[in-house]
Amino acid sequence: MAEAHWESFRRVSFQQAGTLSWMDLAARLQQQEQVLCVVNTRRAAREVFHQLSGSGNFHLSTLMYPAHRKRILDEIRRRLRDGLPCRVVSTSLIEAGVDVDFPAVYRELSGLDSILQAAGRCNREGKRPPEDSIVTIFQGEDPPPRLFETSIGAGKIVLDHCQDVSSRAAIHTYFSTLLDLKGAEAQDAHHILPLMESEFFPFRTVAERFHLIESPTTTVYLPLEEGAGLVELLRSGQYSRTLYRRLGQYGVSVYPQHLAALEQAGALEHLEDGSVVLRDIGLYTQTTGLTLEPSGGNALFIG
Repeated sequence: MAEAHWESFRRVSFQQAGTLSWMDLAARLQQQEQVLCVVNTRRAAREVFHQLSGSGNFHLSTLMYPAHRKRILDEIRRRLRDGLPCRVVSTSLIEAGVDVDFPAVYRELSGLDSILQAAGRCNREGKRPPEDSIVTIFQGEDPPPRLFETSIGAGKIVLDHCQDVSSRAAIHTYFSTLLDLKGAEAQDAHHILPLMESEFFPFRTVAERFHLIESPTTTVYLPLEEGAGLVELLRSGQYSRTLYRRLGQYGVSVYPQHLAALEQAGALEHLEDGSVVLRDIGLYTQTTGLTLEPSGGNALFIG
């Protein structure tokens, strides 16, 4: 693609803000009428959100069941369209194909691919000049999650050495660096390519070996809204693919250590089919979703 054509797609300008405490970050967000902030962990999203005041503030994370997130996103889009105050603090879930258009975005330091995904939520419709549509990259007060250390390290190298982080040179540098840091074997850790070359369309075997997200989580169903009736169907012994698919809109994925904490607090109910239901619905709020600290503990929540 010619450089002129590449430039024609530019929608935003980038700036770096260095290290910000959650308090300083919240203060910056508070000064803007409409802004999106994407952080690396669910705990950080809650920390920053709770420091915002006034109306028009929203939190998004995978601790909220999908039907709840959809309702919040509908309200966010409405406020953006009507020019109303709208400050959103979210985990990276909003980067996965969510169609929203903010005049300003803050993104905690991460891999360049995530930074550019977040930037895609700023001036998405191209109605504002790029110089007025600022994506601010900052480093949060928490250490990076171990899961993201390599991609964050590669992203930092690009930010330190490339003036334009959205340029083709920056993108090439990022993925080359990421490959060097992870090693060539990381590209095919499950040995899919040799399998494709040696067998005829081994789709079943590939599906068994490879999962896009390696996540040892358990789904906890929330008996709220339509979910309450769906859970009752499970309790009565009615099991079907359609029922589980509908229940998925009222489920939250929980890691083993958080499941154990909820279990210890007596907050869970186990059904005959193996499903897990939140017994203590007081642990779910309409602002930040499921609380994984029923005893007031401290944990790091990713996603």
